[in-house]
Amino acid sequence: MSTRPHFTVLHELLDAPVTDPAAPAVTCAGLTLDRAELVRASHRCAAELRARGLRRGDRLIVTSDSGPLLVPLLFGASRLGVVFSVLHEQVRGDVLRHVLADCEPALAIAASPATRDAVREAGVAVAAPEDLDVVAERGPAAGATDQAGTGHVDASGVEDEAGAGPADGSAVDGGPLPVDPVCLIYTSGTTAMPKAVVSTHQQMMFALHAIAERLAYRADDVVYCPLPLSFDYGLYQVFLSALAGSHVWLGSATESGPALLANLLRSRATVLPAVPPVSAALLRLLRRRGRERPPLRLLTNTGAALPADIPSGLREVLPGLRVQLMFGLTECKRLTIAEPDEDLVRPGSCGLPLTGTEVFVVNEAGERLPAGEVGEITVRGPNVMAGYWRRPELTASRFPRREGLFPELRTGDYGWTDEAGRLYFAGRRDVIYKQDGFRVSAIEVEAAARRLPDVSTAAVLTPDGSRPEAVLVVTGTADPGTVLPRLREHLEDYKVPRVCHAVDALPVNANGKTAKAVLAGQLAEAARD
Repeated sequence: MSTRPHFTVLHELLDAPVTDPAAPAVTCAGLTLDRAELVRASHRCAAELRARGLRRGDRLIVTSDSGPLLVPLLFGASRLGVVFSVLHEQVRGDVLRHVLADCEPALAIAASPATRDAVREAGVAVAAPEDLDVVAERGPAAGATDQAGTGHVDASGVEDEAGAGPADGSAVDGGPLPVDPVCLIYTSGTTAMPKAVVSTHQQMMFALHAIAERLAYRADDVVYCPLPLSFDYGLYQVFLSALAGSHVWLGSATESGPALLANLLRSRATVLPAVPPVSAALLRLLRRRGRERPPLRLLTNTGAALPADIPSGLREVLPGLRVQLMFGLTECKRLTIAEPDEDLVRPGSCGLPLTGTEVFVVNEAGERLPAGEVGEITVRGPNVMAGYWRRPELTASRFPRREGLFPELRTGDYGWTDEAGRLYFAGRRDVIYKQDGFRVSAIEVEAAARRLPDVSTAAVLTPDGSRPEAVLVVTGTADPGTVLPRLREHLEDYKVPRVCHAVDALPVNANGKTAKAVLAGQLAEAARD
């Protein structure tokens, strides 16, 4: 059991004393903040937000390409009780307009001029990261550089204008209560546009402590994160590292080539939170490279199942590496975490539920099923988030309350548990699928395709045993070779399928819905001809 103190609001993670305040805390875009600098920078961010009129309960949008300012902004927002939402830098077009209308932010901070123009057109106040006078670059301090020899971002000499608030997290001068929302995480779902999962400080802190208990990050760890902070798996690396006193090094979501290994070596990373494409890329790079190896001690995985040959290969080339598999989704952050290397003794196991929670499977009537029977995976506990922003009906259906009292989350995933309560994943039975480790809604992709003027109808065939990746099928006058590039105006790159086919008409069933099994058979037959 962890002996770390338990915090109730997010910014308390920073305000807790640490052994060495001058130790590196976060590196981003080649610049480093030590712990003391990060604390001061977060206060200055809070002061900047307050000066721009933001108050408790207001929403703040920050894009994931905001550079060294990104992490201090999140903690600064927490100090004011401002609710932040990190958007992937590729969010644009209709999706961006939807998010702006949905959460009604008081301010958006974006690095891209095109994104800022789109935000202004929506009537929302916007700023570039450099417009906020919070951090200023300087050279490395004499005799002291971080582990990779980068410069530091200086926030020294800054008064604590915003005030950290009392240690118990009570609301002072508009600061947050533990039950207040702290962030909105937009995620794909069963609607054409993404929806926002609402997380309160209390829920986030419970999940954070429960995950930290299992993963056991250390103060001497360097956590290399190639995942965007718009992805909750990436976002929590910042908070887990702050809790443990680790150094989190923020990389790029596009790193699947030589830059991945180069940056692992440069950062001297000891922990790598990965999705399967990142782990597979690392294995390929390590097998091609000479003897130089990063000092990785732990690789974690979520987002999609990790094929068994990947951890096996990584253990061969990185002696001492331990692999820890997890299962989760944004609505509850994490359901289960396996013991390190549990995949070697219990193949397919996703591990036990977080301490203080329960995970079980139910039938269509919502009744619990015994061990060994497949049903819908359901979770109860303080890690279950508050629901969906401004979606009361969807919240009620996904977060039902047993007898009106006890909330639980129906995940839409299917699996089974063993006698000890360990979870085994069986698959999905809805329109959500994983592409490059990210959740993607087939409905969202289809809706985006239909917005193209020369596309009449569209269907996404999701990955299955016979189809390794999603396939988009369209009707109309569109040249399939032009559809995918144009979809990038409406979707983030990682949501755009890699394959597109055009057909004369989509087959339908008796209910008028697209008969996707028939469509898949037609495409397979055409491929054989």
